[in-house]
Amino acid sequence: MNPKVASASSGATPGAAHSGDSYLPEHGNGGYRVRHYDLDLDYRVVSNRLAGRADITAVALQSLSRFTLDLGRLRVQDVRVDGRPAKYLHRPDKLQIKPERPIGAGDTFRVEIRYAGKPVPISGRWGELGWEELTDGVLVASQPNGSPSWFPCDDQPGAKATFRVSVTTPFPYTVLVTGDPVLQRRGAGSTTWVYERREPTSPYLMSVQIGRYELVDLAVGDPVQRAAIPPALRRNAAHDFGRHGQIMSALQRLFGPYPFREYVVVVADDDLDDPVEAQGMAVFGRNHVDGRRTHERLVVHELAHQWFGNSLTVADWRHIWLNEGFATYAEWLWSGVCGDLPTDALAARWYAWVAARPRNVVVADPGVDRMFDPLVYKRGALAVHALRKRVGDESFFALLRSWAAEHQHATVTTEQFRLHAQRFAREPLDDLFAAWLDSPALPPPPR
Repeated sequence: MNPKVASASSGATPGAAHSGDSYLPEHGNGGYRVRHYDLDLDYRVVSNRLAGRADITAVALQSLSRFTLDLGRLRVQDVRVDGRPAKYLHRPDKLQIKPERPIGAGDTFRVEIRYAGKPVPISGRWGELGWEELTDGVLVASQPNGSPSWFPCDDQPGAKATFRVSVTTPFPYTVLVTGDPVLQRRGAGSTTWVYERREPTSPYLMSVQIGRYELVDLAVGDPVQRAAIPPALRRNAAHDFGRHGQIMSALQRLFGPYPFREYVVVVADDDLDDPVEAQGMAVFGRNHVDGRRTHERLVVHELAHQWFGNSLTVADWRHIWLNEGFATYAEWLWSGVCGDLPTDALAARWYAWVAARPRNVVVADPGVDRMFDPLVYKRGALAVHALRKRVGDESFFALLRSWAAEHQHATVTTEQFRLHAQRFAREPLDDLFAAWLDSPALPPPPR
């Protein structure tokens, strides 16, 4: 039984058990900021058994008598703050901790949490998110709120931190974690894989993939581009991802240098509804690999998220169009680069698609139920295209490159983007953004 948390004392105040996010305030916490997560995980695939230790370094933003972390339905075994046993209360999705002594404002403190159990995804309006069993392995896809399914965290998009993740699994499974590989150690029937994520990273962008994979190179040169592929899909994957080096080069010309050291594509040996991005990684289902490049636009989309969504992460979920509109527009740009339909033609096609649908989404604030609505993606991309037409190609691509560079590994908002874009325009852009982002009415097509 978990010890109950005592009341506040010594003039310190409790941290908030919620974030300031306008869409998912129940996820995330207040009163402190995590700087680093050190996760040591032992996972048994057959029994779906996870044993974990989370060593979290944080800074108090106020004097704290207690604080909370997000954690799903795993069993907490022990909690220590700065090495001393702490009282705690774990209810589904929240772990409330009372340290032996209050933490002073501005102090750096460490929280060590030992936990175990059978991880299950977080259920909600978007289905099941987070740690999910595959037919033979594991997939972790946490956007927007699945991270607490496998580790205690401050689960809000703007709460970026660095990570070190160690995962031990039975041989012959391969483990991919969002981060740079630093160690692989064989034991008696098991292998330990250690990864470091040195760039500040939102918890939802951390991922673990476990399966019987072959590791192959996608391209030669810098940055490293590799893939984890089920052996039976290797031939089809070689064709479907055969232009990955060209796609990477094209996006770097358009958006600026790739923001991480490595990019990893994982193809799960199960069907997935949609591919998903993580920091420095994208995960596809076997149904996305058919040997005909049917889904190459999705390859481009997920890679573009490394700039727009992962390096530049939304400060609040209402700004989701800054992720999805830009990644969708990258699909259209690649189509023009590779000799398929020109970007203008795709913009016209999707404008007609949007025009045939109800005018009931405000791109800059679609509401929590519509954050992943296709209209946010397509109208968001059309807003980007309208901006390009207004300022001209030279200013537009300079704008994108400086946007990615100036906010690298930070958080962004729609208002920041409006102000940034105005620097590259000779005339006010207020009318353009008001029409495309702030109103459900559909403006005339961009020309």
